[in-house]
Amino acid sequence: MSNTEIEAAVFRRLLAHLDSRKDVQNIDLMILAGFCRNCLSKWYVAEAEARGESVDMDEARERIYGMPYGEWKDQYQPEATPEQLAAFEAARTKS
Repeated sequence: MSNTEIEAAVFRRLLAHLDSRKDVQNIDLMILAGFCRNCLSKWYVAEAEARGESVDMDEARERIYGMPYGEWKDQYQPEATPEQLAAFEAARTKS
């Protein structure tokens, strides 16, 4: 098995894990880890383009979220709390 196959399997496992933890909000991921599902979508688009492929952001988000982004937001993403926004801003200014 090649490194690429292992890395692809790890990526699929990460997506499955994130899908199983819809309770973990993107803002919380950003505060704690410095990346979120949207970052993964942007990285997906960038890596596809680097390899001569065209993937738009909506398609990338659907691959990462497992459904259209708007649908995911409506079902699983509440408004960020003032505490989350303050923690996000504090984390953002640290880096």
